[in-house]
Amino acid sequence: MSRRIGHVRHARRARTHALGRTIAIALAASAGFAIVWVQTIAVQFGGAIDTRDAKPLVTRTPDSPVEELAGDPLTILLIGSDVRSDENGEIVTDGVEGMRSDATVVAHLSGDRSRVELVSIPRDLQVEIPDCTLFDGTVVPGGYGDFNVAFSNGGRHDDPAEAAACTINAVHDITDIPIDHWAVIDFAGFTRMVDALDGIPMCIPERIVSKRADLELDAGAQVLDGAEALGYARLRTAEEGDVSGSDLQRITRQQQLLERTLQTAREKSLFTDVGALTSFIRAGAESLTTDEQLGDLDFMVRLAYGLRGVTADALTVTTVPWEYTDDRLNVLMTDDASRMFDDIRHDRPLSVMSEGDATSEWGADPSAGPDAAGDSPEPDSPNSAAPDSIDEIRDACGS
Repeated sequence: MSRRIGHVRHARRARTHALGRTIAIALAASAGFAIVWVQTIAVQFGGAIDTRDAKPLVTRTPDSPVEELAGDPLTILLIGSDVRSDENGEIVTDGVEGMRSDATVVAHLSGDRSRVELVSIPRDLQVEIPDCTLFDGTVVPGGYGDFNVAFSNGGRHDDPAEAAACTINAVHDITDIPIDHWAVIDFAGFTRMVDALDGIPMCIPERIVSKRADLELDAGAQVLDGAEALGYARLRTAEEGDVSGSDLQRITRQQQLLERTLQTAREKSLFTDVGALTSFIRAGAESLTTDEQLGDLDFMVRLAYGLRGVTADALTVTTVPWEYTDDRLNVLMTDDASRMFDDIRHDRPLSVMSEGDATSEWGADPSAGPDAAGDSPEPDSPNSAAPDSIDEIRDACGS
């Protein structure tokens, strides 16, 4: 159950993409003590991650302009899966079958490791999906539609490697960016990681009741347990609460939740407490599937060490440049998307960013119409900025 906590005031720092900060700061922090803890957790951690070789299913890998690049840039595809099989089916019992992606992020690490760029791909982005070949030779036809159909096509057998490969093929066709590594995490891993931190303090701006997300939260500051945090991350419709149904609004909530997760981990000294760190890593690792190299502990440590100098200021976090379809039910890429993809291919800092959208923000009027899109101001909400500490969250929620 959620636990009430104190008030929260508006934080000072400009908002950053929570997923980006979680990945980059966590890796950078762990690098500082990698030598100390790697020997301690290697036995417990080894084999916890399910590593798979999806390369036989990747039909085309774009060439990388390596002669123009300094160092060894890496691009990692991060995918959140909503599969309902096994333990996940016990956590979410909404009758939905199959495997879909709730979140997809292209994470680019510059060759000199001075920058991390994370680009979210909306699940409702309208693109051409390539045919998908599974390990048994089955070919699932592609077609034009939502981006996350690629993951669903590959997930016919609830196999994360097949789903990842089909998503990689779609990303290759859409962006012409070569994907070096991939990782998929599911509901169970998410809830266990939250519970391993004893919950996540959040400021909920208004009462929310959603049968579909199995969620009931009162307004105000409170600590969400794993099940509540999952419901909040999945929230798209509600009987009570200003929930627009926008995928972009849900992305905003997910980012807020992940940012609070990072703040909680830092507050609890997770990155310096070997026991707590081991529990947290295993909580996620048991529901994590990656390519064989990314799932190797030694590789993770080397990658973390290479990112030891990365701070929040070195992150660029954004979404594929988009605009609404005429019916405003989905989104399309704009011309700026090609510029963004080319920057990543050539390991350059991003020269374009996506615009804001009032309907993607908490508390926005979902019926605002086309004029709401574009250069909309950021709302002055309790969760619109990154707090310096959990204490700041407790100081300012207004409840």
